[in-house]
Amino acid sequence: MRKRVYIGAAGLAAIAAVVAGGMAVAGSGDDGPASHQFTQKQADAAKQAALAATGGGTVNSVESDGENGATYEVEVTKTNGDTVDVRLDEGYQLVVIEGDGEG
Repeated sequence: MRKRVYIGAAGLAAIAAVVAGGMAVAGSGDDGPASHQFTQKQADAAKQAALAATGGGTVNSVESDGENGATYEVEVTKTNGDTVDVRLDEGYQLVVIEGDGEG
């Protein structure tokens, strides 16, 4: 009888860990591998273009994007502390800069 209780408790703990892990990924703002379909060279070019568009700052992340005709979304914390999403097309041209809705 005790063996079944331990196995059941271990099973519940494993399920809880999977659910908690899924929640952590969902809450991170990162869509996983699907949002990173680019080379390092492409990411570097997107970062450079985004920093030029914002007048400097710090790049927090680069993701593949499909909103507003964009190919890349670069999250930048500007020098004034504001965080924005810079959307760029496939040629690294600015599509739009939007306030970051997370946080």
